[in-house]
Amino acid sequence: MSDGDRQPAAESEPDEESWFQRLRGADDGPLLFLRELLLSLSIVAAIGLVLFAATGVWPPMVAVESNSMDPNINKYDLVVVSEPGRFAPGEANDQGLVMGETTDTSYESFNEPGSVIVYDYPGRVGSPIIHRVRFQVEDGENWHHRASSDAIDAESCAELTNCPAPHAGYITKGDNNRRYDQANGVAPVVKPEWVNGVARFRIPYLGRLRLALLGTAHSGGISGTVSPGSGMISGGGMISGGGMISGGGTVGSVAG
Repeated sequence: MSDGDRQPAAESEPDEESWFQRLRGADDGPLLFLRELLLSLSIVAAIGLVLFAATGVWPPMVAVESNSMDPNINKYDLVVVSEPGRFAPGEANDQGLVMGETTDTSYESFNEPGSVIVYDYPGRVGSPIIHRVRFQVEDGENWHHRASSDAIDAESCAELTNCPAPHAGYITKGDNNRRYDQANGVAPVVKPEWVNGVARFRIPYLGRLRLALLGTAHSGGISGTVSPGSGMISGGGMISGGGMISGGGTVGSVAG
């Protein structure tokens, strides 16, 4: 075939960019927004997984929605919690908790003696409660004589709610509340299996965003409650689900 009869070579078409390549190279428009959103969610998820590995609960952070733990834990604080047995001090009991009123130790948590716990109990309507453990009681115990006179309004066990103790467990109280939870009807004696987490440290005001998303940022909240994310403490001060705080994300919420 002569040179004059040859057909010109067809020009090769440039390879079309894949969706991922367009997403990665976007510098404006919807793809840029989507890329930044996915990046942000990935960072949050990574932080959550690291905290889960360290704390043993999911989600590992809760937002406080009430003032019952003032001034040591405040409304809108973001609190990191762990399963009870982790990071337990030497003064702790078998569950990893330190009693605020009966343990002869210098151990303090959030500026006062005693562990701050997040707990829930069957039949409660609302979120988990975040309060301080005061002392431990046995099944059937008359704990009136062990109670601080400032934290009860009763002259005898017969006049005191949850006395004698209906079962073994913990007596709890919000730092900003006058009476024990068990004396004012907030909660029954807290069984050990109802304790879902122990508060470790707080980040002031960072929980406000979580509460705003839940629509509870301007509500009074239930005294001593927390609101959850997925597997975390949830708005109102309760935690649910076999040893795990319940909710819907990396950050849950609680009320103090």
